[in-house]
Amino acid sequence: MGLKALLLAGICTVGLTAPALAQDDVPPTPFIVVDQFGYLPDAQKVAVIRDPETGFDDGWDFGPGATYQVIDTRTQAMVFEGKPVKWNNGAVDPSSGDRAWQFDFSAVTSPGSYVVRDVQSAYDSVAFDIAPNLYKPLLVQAVRTFFYQRAGFAKDARFAGEGWADGASHIGPGQDSEATLHSRKSDKSTRRNLSGGWYDAGDYNKYTSWTASYVVTLLGAYEDNPAAFSDDFNIPESGNGVSDLLDEVKFGLDWLVRMQDEDGGVLSIVALSHASPPSSATGHSYYGPATTSASYAAASAFAYGASVYGRDPRFADYAADLKRRAARAWAWAEAHPNATFYNNDARDKSEGIGAGQQETDGRGRAAKALTAAVYLYGLTGEAMYRDHVDSHYREAQMMREGYNLDFAYTDNAPLLDYARMPGATTSVVADIRRAFADGFELAGWGERDKDPYRAHISAYTWGSSATKSVHGSIFAEIGRLDGGKHSKSEAMEAAEGYLHYLHGVNPLGKVYLSNMKAFGAENSVDRFYHSWFAHGSSRWAA
Repeated sequence: MGLKALLLAGICTVGLTAPALAQDDVPPTPFIVVDQFGYLPDAQKVAVIRDPETGFDDGWDFGPGATYQVIDTRTQAMVFEGKPVKWNNGAVDPSSGDRAWQFDFSAVTSPGSYVVRDVQSAYDSVAFDIAPNLYKPLLVQAVRTFFYQRAGFAKDARFAGEGWADGASHIGPGQDSEATLHSRKSDKSTRRNLSGGWYDAGDYNKYTSWTASYVVTLLGAYEDNPAAFSDDFNIPESGNGVSDLLDEVKFGLDWLVRMQDEDGGVLSIVALSHASPPSSATGHSYYGPATTSASYAAASAFAYGASVYGRDPRFADYAADLKRRAARAWAWAEAHPNATFYNNDARDKSEGIGAGQQETDGRGRAAKALTAAVYLYGLTGEAMYRDHVDSHYREAQMMREGYNLDFAYTDNAPLLDYARMPGATTSVVADIRRAFADGFELAGWGERDKDPYRAHISAYTWGSSATKSVHGSIFAEIGRLDGGKHSKSEAMEAAEGYLHYLHGVNPLGKVYLSNMKAFGAENSVDRFYHSWFAHGSSRWAA
């Protein structure tokens, strides 16, 4: 059911009492939002009741009753009763335009299926579960997103599902295996096999710096909890005895390997043609030159990859190759500190090459160098990389500006990895840990209550779901720091608020993972921008 249908359902049932309409016949109200998948037994559980005051839905009004209950959907028994509490003394939240109340039902811990009920109106929330290991299926689907983004790889129905199956893309003449330099498009001597890799987002282009960032992030998630990433995620490599996350990461790393020149420099971008479905794209593929930022970024991915894969004897040769590539990429970037390429930009006569701008400024290149030094030190233990970190870590945003926020997390987080590495300089480690925690005290902990949906971020821009995720990740990182001002349980409770936001505790009552009805979402995103599912597509456009 879409949001407008839910709103309509909520309005159409205003004034109806339980005797007039059986409870089972009342559709879930959009005014009580919960995590649509559910909650872990010991987690804090807070439903948000919303009354739209401004925005597209400001024509709808809802005032909560005095009593709320949690109802077991199997037995229809009431298992908890309480009162909703006004958020911010009844003020309207400026970011959502909603007046809000919160209903804490954390006391409910028994596994089962439940709804939150407004007793006065007889309105129910969508149903949700309480159970251990509740989010594993969601993690599986999140990781599988990368499989769908693979370029040059068939999406067989047995892995992708009948509705999303497609043949391999960009494998024709002049495409990824025969890509040419953007400035010499017709020069066959510039041909390179740059096949593989992941489409970046809604476009099919492949960017080195961003791919490297995905690799580092995924490897970090794996290291945090290897057991969570099993070998049964239903991708083509499933069942091979290797974690499916590592199989997927290797697909990205293999593309970065193809992007590296013999001298160590790493190409910056491959621009692909677009069509719906991807396999129908026929235009040529063009690449951008090696750059400082791309080379540092790839060095990070190669080094971290070598560290993780090197622990498995089956990947000994692969890890050794990645280690060599990391050192060469670093050396090239150090020797070429100002090699830039502005794609899709008149400055480099690159109009039409890519979509988003992957190039960065001098400060951005310095941040990538710092990240590369961290993972090269973790891999090799060599003093030259540790010395680079020790000499430049104060240039990081949280050290330089004294605060630690969501938009700078990818630059700050590697320093925490350095702080956990054997042999890291003790005084630098202490400084990093202090700055990370202190820099988030005001902007993170101090701002928590500014969002009635319990997921405050510093600003809303394009891709704010990612910003929400990052902000939650910072709370989780704080929870891992020993001796901080906040306990691990307090930090994880704060972090979980961001997960619940993405799962439906938000002004739209939307699950921001797409097409998740089969996994328990009543109202998940089912359309988003992507060239694959383009407007006007005969197969996917409605």
